[in-house]
Amino acid sequence: MIFQERTYAVLIVSASEKLDSQLRALLPGAEYYPVQSARSVGEARRMLLGASFDLVLIHTPLRDDFGTQLAIDVCTDTTAGALLFVKAELYESVNANVLEYGVVTLSMPSASALVSQSLRMLCAQRERLRYMERKQQSVEEKMEEIRLVNRAKWLLIECLSMTEQDAHRYIEKQSMDQHLTKRKVAENIIKTYS
Repeated sequence: MIFQERTYAVLIVSASEKLDSQLRALLPGAEYYPVQSARSVGEARRMLLGASFDLVLIHTPLRDDFGTQLAIDVCTDTTAGALLFVKAELYESVNANVLEYGVVTLSMPSASALVSQSLRMLCAQRERLRYMERKQQSVEEKMEEIRLVNRAKWLLIECLSMTEQDAHRYIEKQSMDQHLTKRKVAENIIKTYS
């Protein structure tokens, strides 16, 4: 087994306790933790509101709904991956309806090895989304820094009658001289002159 520093929170949505047990056997605690269960779409939706999951495994049909809309909602409204288990005769039509949303569909019964491979694929998909989230956060932080620096420059222009070029140079020089980020220098200027 490969050492992993990350575990994946899993929600199993199944009306069948037997399938729930079979899936849990494929989810070793070193990789998948915590593993929680819901018996209906309504219960699953409540759990999704209260906690964050990396993988949602849905065995159809459920007591209160078939489960495809839940899988679609998981993929469109959260960063979790959804694995939908359907009867073999329904596989083609269900897969055609959910594929465009990123839902992975497996026909039942499926071999344990295929389920395990699908789980690994969902974990890879989840890591890709984590990377994209970090990248987006970094871009947003840079944009916020640019806004702050521009606001500080305009305050220097207004209050100290500097040119834009002088204000820009002043912020850069303060950043180097004080060993601070431009963002921190800008925040200090905004505090001082606002």
